[in-house]
Amino acid sequence: MTRLHRHQLVHLTPTAWERLRAIARDATERECLTLWASRGLPLVVTQQRCDAGTDPAWIAMGLSAPLRWESRRIGVSVPRGEVMFFDEFPTARAVAKLLPAPARAAWDRLCRATHACGVQPRVYGSFGWQALSAMGHVRADSDADLWVAVTDAEQADQVAALLADAEVPGLRLDGELVFDGDNAVSWREWLTWRAGGVRSILVKSIGGSRLATALGEIVRDVKAAA
Repeated sequence: MTRLHRHQLVHLTPTAWERLRAIARDATERECLTLWASRGLPLVVTQQRCDAGTDPAWIAMGLSAPLRWESRRIGVSVPRGEVMFFDEFPTARAVAKLLPAPARAAWDRLCRATHACGVQPRVYGSFGWQALSAMGHVRADSDADLWVAVTDAEQADQVAALLADAEVPGLRLDGELVFDGDNAVSWREWLTWRAGGVRSILVKSIGGSRLATALGEIVRDVKAAA
């Protein structure tokens, strides 16, 4: 069984789309889901409920609609049997053409620098959805959200420092470092926590959120991450 993680994309079967359109909450949601289905666009895995009685055979997922639907967030639940395959948001390098022209050279330098650290940032949020849908999601004040899979604290420190030092004209960078496939922390908060500015850090996973005070609560292999 495929392990779920934050920002993971899901492509659905025609049967799933038919069912979701039939149970849409209103005409706006039905219109958006119909368009998504017709273009074969993915949904994104969202936080999974861990309540007693929750059926693990069903996956919570959703989408952030384009600006034409006021960026409405649509949440649904789909059985695993109606998933065709899982996918990921585009890499940072792949969305360069969506950025303002003055930002592209600095963006390319950032992509090269992170690659040299052994990581491949992916873009989610408004830029990620616009890259996937080819419809307007990005506002003038939209952040460029990146999630970066990291193996240990040393690599996380390097990547967070690169993101903090990056100056991309017209863009504010934001996003997450993801450890062990599903322990995500804000890279901005990570820098503050590692510098001793706060005692705890918010860790988000597919099952919910928690506060961590020790590295071993975030990274599985503490020795390699110390």
